[in-house]
Amino acid sequence: MTTSHRSRSAIKIRARILSAFFIAFALLLITRLYFVQIVHQEDYRKNAMGQYVESNPDSIDRGSIYFTTRNKEIISAAIMQSGWRVAIQPPTITDAAAAYTAINTITPIDHDRFMQSATKKDDPYEEVAFQLDDATAKSVRAQNIPGVILVHDQWRFYPAKALAANVLGFVGYSGGTSKSGLYGLENFYQDTLAHSSSNTSMNPFAEIFTSAQTLISRDPAAHQGSIVTSIEPNVQHQLEDTLDGVMNTYGSKSAGGIVMDPHTGEVVAMAVRPSFDPNTYNLESSVAVFSNGMVSGRYELGSIMKPITMAIGLDSDAITPETTYNDRGCITVSTYKVCNFDQKARGVIPMQEILNQSLNVGASFVADKTGYPTFTRYMRLFGFGDKTGIDLPGEVTGDLSPLGNGHESDVNYDTASFGQGISVSPIEMTRALSALANGGVLPNPHIVTAVKYDSGITRTIDVPPGVQVIKPHTASTVTNMLIKVFDNELLHGELKQEHYSIAAKTGTAQIPKPGGGYYPAGTYLHSFFGYFPAHDPRFIVFLFTIEPHGQQYASATLARPFMSVAQYLINYYNIPPDR
Repeated sequence: MTTSHRSRSAIKIRARILSAFFIAFALLLITRLYFVQIVHQEDYRKNAMGQYVESNPDSIDRGSIYFTTRNKEIISAAIMQSGWRVAIQPPTITDAAAAYTAINTITPIDHDRFMQSATKKDDPYEEVAFQLDDATAKSVRAQNIPGVILVHDQWRFYPAKALAANVLGFVGYSGGTSKSGLYGLENFYQDTLAHSSSNTSMNPFAEIFTSAQTLISRDPAAHQGSIVTSIEPNVQHQLEDTLDGVMNTYGSKSAGGIVMDPHTGEVVAMAVRPSFDPNTYNLESSVAVFSNGMVSGRYELGSIMKPITMAIGLDSDAITPETTYNDRGCITVSTYKVCNFDQKARGVIPMQEILNQSLNVGASFVADKTGYPTFTRYMRLFGFGDKTGIDLPGEVTGDLSPLGNGHESDVNYDTASFGQGISVSPIEMTRALSALANGGVLPNPHIVTAVKYDSGITRTIDVPPGVQVIKPHTASTVTNMLIKVFDNELLHGELKQEHYSIAAKTGTAQIPKPGGGYYPAGTYLHSFFGYFPAHDPRFIVFLFTIEPHGQQYASATLARPFMSVAQYLINYYNIPPDR
């Protein structure tokens, strides 16, 4: 190669290196501008304002929580709101009455609190007004009141007020000096939602690296961001309005409900009553109202367990739909008497009648035919006694301890067959019943579907596939039996839908007393579940209410409320008919 050729090659190499450098620099500059102007523009705006006012050391930064509509649009469920606090410096207040009047004409403040604060001449800082918007703060600032300062502030705000409050939780103090998520998603996703510091000073290389990490991380929730839920706000409204109706009509002690996709486990709505407004949680007199009994409560749910018992008997080949038994109304097991709800005998009847008439003796027969070891094994396969893993704090496991290891001859197996003596959580029960709707597969209930990062990247959270617990044919058979219950027996067929098949069952359970035994007749827990369209269900709906008055059976208290939710879902999602 000649000298001139080598020289030209060297020039080309240098030119390419230089071009690559300029391209890389331009890309870096564009990336930095994106983060400055798009991602962090709000942070810079706050910092700019902070140059002219005091900063609140108690202020927090936090990711948002979103609901998801049926059209897959996300809307805010929990956001950070910016504004101002008004504080005074008592040593420099010259005329407390005049200062109070000047502020109070702009924004109402407590007179006694202000005057008490103003007298603390040894205290350099006292806050007197909170959560002012920019316009109000500007008016206060314009007064130039000696000893009055404005403090920039941020606070958690829930635009939908009490909607889904027991799912969302709230942000507050819990035995420390800093705020964090308490209850609900705010607590469960604390590490994801809490933004420990502003990223405005982060160097661009670190920022790009951090964004890249969010793309390749195995756990999307391991990085700071906002969370997107499967809660559909309009369905949530419908469920809550329905529960309010149950509470008002029957004077119940409490009520709750779940709407879930039985195939995916996505929870579309979840609510308990009584509830609260997370914007004003501090006004509640009892912390019990903050708990979500759908995951943290454990109950004996009664006869909605009978379809599970029937599925166990069928799947283990202990019975067939054509099997008959002699129903004597009451039987004695281990010196204990087990009876139908009315203690009446039915004579020789097939398996369908156990569900049609909700017969305790019939459920006991199925458990006995199955055998206690097999019955216990299946109960555990259905997930009873284990956590579902739903992404909410405080989940409890059902208590199957009365079943022991399945080898004792004990009345507990007979009572468990119709949902008494063992206790489960509502989400645990909903998951187990979903297996009947899902071809025998136990889904994994969850609420958060994705994490949305400040960079604009959104990553879906992968949910592991469910476990097959019974054969598809078994699930289909029990579904057909439950369709007959809904069409022909529930309220004498009053709710039957001409064009939609619905599989459903009621439950009326005695409520156990602490220390043993049950409360006297008239004190019941009512439950209800149904899924539709029955053989390819879009939704499963679970409802329950504790100590309703005026009606003894769940068919009277919950069947119509269930139907109002079901009809709303059918119309709202335009679900096509299946018959």
